[in-house]
Amino acid sequence: MLINDSAEVRRILTELRSSFPSDVLFAYGTPEKASNLKKFLPLYCLRTYGRAKSTIEGDVVTDAKQDYEQNGSRPIVLMDMNSTGASEWEKITRKSAEKQIPIAITLDNIVYSAPIAEGAIGGGKSRITGNFTVEDAKDLANILKAGKLPAPAKIVAEQQIGATLGDKAIKAGSLAFLISFVVIFLLMLVYYNTSGWIANIALILNLLFTVGILAGLGASLTAPGIAGLVLTIGMAVDTNVIIYERIKEELNRGKGYIPAINEGYKRSLPPVLDAHVTTFLTAIILFSFGLGPVKGFATTQIIGILLSLFCGILVSRWVTEWFTNKQKHLEYFTSISKRVFKHAKYKFIEYRKVAYVISMIVLALGIASFFNGFDEGVEFKGGRSYKIAFGHKVDVEQVRKDLRVTFGGESPIIKTIGDNATLDITTAYLIEDNGNKVDSIIESKLIVGLANYLPKGITYDKFDKEFKQESKKVLPSISDDLKRGAVKATIFALLVIFLYILVRFRDWRYSLGTIVALLHDVFVTLAVFSFARGIVPFPLEIDQHFIAAILTVIGFSMNDTVIVFDRIREYSRNLRGVSKVTIINRAINDTLSRTIMTSLTVFLTILILFIVGGEVTKGFAFAMLIGVVTGTYSSIFVAAPILVDLSRKKPLGEADKHGEVKAKERIEFRY
Repeated sequence: MLINDSAEVRRILTELRSSFPSDVLFAYGTPEKASNLKKFLPLYCLRTYGRAKSTIEGDVVTDAKQDYEQNGSRPIVLMDMNSTGASEWEKITRKSAEKQIPIAITLDNIVYSAPIAEGAIGGGKSRITGNFTVEDAKDLANILKAGKLPAPAKIVAEQQIGATLGDKAIKAGSLAFLISFVVIFLLMLVYYNTSGWIANIALILNLLFTVGILAGLGASLTAPGIAGLVLTIGMAVDTNVIIYERIKEELNRGKGYIPAINEGYKRSLPPVLDAHVTTFLTAIILFSFGLGPVKGFATTQIIGILLSLFCGILVSRWVTEWFTNKQKHLEYFTSISKRVFKHAKYKFIEYRKVAYVISMIVLALGIASFFNGFDEGVEFKGGRSYKIAFGHKVDVEQVRKDLRVTFGGESPIIKTIGDNATLDITTAYLIEDNGNKVDSIIESKLIVGLANYLPKGITYDKFDKEFKQESKKVLPSISDDLKRGAVKATIFALLVIFLYILVRFRDWRYSLGTIVALLHDVFVTLAVFSFARGIVPFPLEIDQHFIAAILTVIGFSMNDTVIVFDRIREYSRNLRGVSKVTIINRAINDTLSRTIMTSLTVFLTILILFIVGGEVTKGFAFAMLIGVVTGTYSSIFVAAPILVDLSRKKPLGEADKHGEVKAKERIEFRY
């Protein structure tokens, strides 16, 4: 085609765009150097196969240069790739040679060369031949190397983007947080009497410090950030619950008020430290390996853990001693807490075989979920974005609900631009469909979903010209790097947890029990997201909310398991001649009040968020509710029984040379 006709050709192709497959792009080449072809411009039809970027980017090219054939007859281009590019290049060249498909080499949407490979090229070293002049070959070599050069960034357009959640969702989330805080506040008082005020003071200080530090760091409030705050509340309450439950035990044994407090703080320190250190190590690893939402969650968690130790141990102890010095004794019992779980003697370990069957079913469902599939959100698989100007303010939450129905349950991401009169709507609906008419189908669905906010009887052309300001295909915001980082972080965190528990407890069974419990809880969450997605009346999509839920479930479950293990270790050292089953049952029963109280506070927080928090956070809250329940279950019925059934003859604690468990003191024990 003549160069002078390029604008007209572009106009014609734009009008006929809907007649071509959605994964076909048109690009101009460079004019030939020959005098009789200088006025002509090649036009290429490129097939993307649904990819948003090239199969191989320029950053894999380590070197490219102009050279000559061995006989020096004509110029060629030599190209070297790194190992990542070499592997992909071999696949591409094999396909090109077998099917005689040209490989387009492009920069800034201009095709500089489109050679066909003679065969599969391995090792990363290639030579590109053609009717090159020396100048052509040098230009092509420079183009190949351009992809690995740094490029300056320049703002070509800007617009003000509003919050994804919208005003109603933000207000609902704030209301849910306020209600849950009040509920936990009252629960502490109802269960722990006047000492509950100390726990509440520590909780308030923890939240104020956490939010203040995050604000000072300029952090944004996101779904993973909310998850980190939820876990912070759970651990802040948990620290005081562990201490208070131990003080109550000492008081029940007949000790005086001050000795009981001193002993309670002393004996509760190891389990508190173990629970916080394991969670802290996990957060450090997530921060190091993770990206985006994972790093945000880890930041909130690290701050919350450190402040939980400070407020839960130092501040609460200081306030308690202040009351003691004033000759004012705090009460740790109420009429309710005196009766609940008093002298609990449930035989948990005896039902471990039933629990094993349930766990095997959970394992099977977790594995099956990968075959059954998940609903991936826009953040994972990309989508299509539409900028719609309504001319009047609309209810963002209602728009989201209407579009979810229209898009067959696919929940769109909606952002305001300026105000609620203009929305940026991104949907993953039919993103994997590369049919010719898919763009028209999606826009037609969009018009149907927005019918309540547009003039009646609006036509496709009128919508396109007057209301749709922009449409484009968007890349996944959760990239492959983020996915790999999350997987690496999780695997490395599990390894570190295994080693830490092994060092602290001197027994690999404790480590294995912790890891199995964590995997059990993750499989439950995966199974729920896979098999319940078509049952529940709200979206269960794999997005950053899901990542946040998984991380929170792991943190909560691990904290719960370590507390139970700490008590088992203590009893295994202090009791002689008592069977492992009896020791473990006693340990679980004696920590049952703490387990239920911690689980209950977190469960109520999430339940209120689920009921009041709005549509956007329902999937996240639902996963968390499942995680809290299964985390409590796995600590009692999955992690603990492993200690009994592995190495039956080996004692649970550190044994001396005679094979007997070391004992620091004798405790009268009847079960």
